[in-house]
Amino acid sequence: MQNPLVSILIPFKDTEAYLPECMESILRQAYQNWELLIVDDASVDDSYPIVHAFALKDPRIKLFKNQGSGIIPALRTAFNHCQGDLITRMDSDDIMTPDKIGTMANLLVEHGPGHVAVGQVKYFSHRGISNGYERYETWLNELTEKGDNFNGLYKECAIPSPCWMVYKTDLERCGAFEPDRYPEDYDLAFRFYENGLQGIPCDKVLHHWRDYDTRTSRTSEHYAANYFLDIKLHYFLKLEHDPQKQLVVWGAGNKGKTIAKSLLERKIDFRWVCDNPKKIDKDIYGKRMEHFHILNQIDDFQGIITVANENEQETIKLFLMGLDKKPMMDYFFFC
Repeated sequence: MQNPLVSILIPFKDTEAYLPECMESILRQAYQNWELLIVDDASVDDSYPIVHAFALKDPRIKLFKNQGSGIIPALRTAFNHCQGDLITRMDSDDIMTPDKIGTMANLLVEHGPGHVAVGQVKYFSHRGISNGYERYETWLNELTEKGDNFNGLYKECAIPSPCWMVYKTDLERCGAFEPDRYPEDYDLAFRFYENGLQGIPCDKVLHHWRDYDTRTSRTSEHYAANYFLDIKLHYFLKLEHDPQKQLVVWGAGNKGKTIAKSLLERKIDFRWVCDNPKKIDKDIYGKRMEHFHILNQIDDFQGIITVANENEQETIKLFLMGLDKKPMMDYFFFC
């Protein structure tokens, strides 16, 4: 397949300040065989007329009103109208590099179905980028450079929502935008993983990711930490959990407590460990906290690690390596 049609899906709502720059970056793509399916999710500012003006000038831009309410219904609306062999997402407040669509399309054509193309990203903001976003950007780009994105999936969303591309047939096989589960981008990344899609290494920054106070990921309840934990646990239990092994939760902070409570509600047995002397032997939710050294005495276990401190994570990795435990098989970082 040479020069396939690429469908770009964009939901938008009240992003009038950023839409012109976003649209111009799409029009400047070196790769020209694309269509834009862009869906208005009940904007109350001038976003719709801005996009409408672009659509009048270029027939590749197809503007729709959301058939429901929210990002997932908007993505469904766009996907239902797309004609491309390759599908990608874009956010209405971000900027594409001129080679973004062509680079990812060429990678997919080269590697074929069963793959997901992912580009490196660069955060930008008028006020500067926080240390947390800088660390996430570095971590994400290191995975993307090697094509190892799925190895970090339980830690964070390792597939950037506005910078991936797949074959339409693969997206349909993965359930596209059918599940009503937020954060929708994280859930889709897990479904790529569940269905065996392989990452493709990429050493180029293809997407400029805008950060500002009112962006959806900062303001919507659907992107709160508990939603991410729910998705992690859902897919861990579905894809990884081996009932023949002892399940262990490591960490008694907020994330550890949330995971423990969810397991108790599901009536799934586990042991709960930490290294905090103030919590060891304490009763939390009816479970006794134990010292992590008990793992030396358990022949076969799977661990959910909820410790957020990076230095402590390295210490935990070394300890588990000493027990000949393998990441993404015997233990999973949920932080």
